Amino acid sequence: MNRKLQDENIDFLFKAVLKLENIEECYDFFEDICTVQELKAIAQRITVAKLLTEKHVYNYIVKETGASTATISRVNRTLNYGNDGYKIVFDRLDESKS
Repeated sequence: MNRKLQDENIDFLFKAVLKLENIEECYDFFEDICTVQELKAIAQRITVAKLLTEKHVYNYIVKETGASTATISRVNRTLNYGNDGYKIVFDRLDESKS
């Protein structure tokens, strides 16, 4: 984890997110806390990350998500050199399918 990022406000945000119990509560909370564009940008990034982990090429990802190649590159860099946050979430989503 990037310790430079950690502070009381972010801790509070993450604790709040962990209290959400279902998708409807997530919609309510995130619609209140984010602008539509912020929420769409976050959703786009996680979709890009999923497509990259599935080994799709940039052109396909651009077409499917509307993400710029710069965004795809940033997400790809995070997948390769980040904190494995996407991997944790994707693994748990795959486990819940079983």
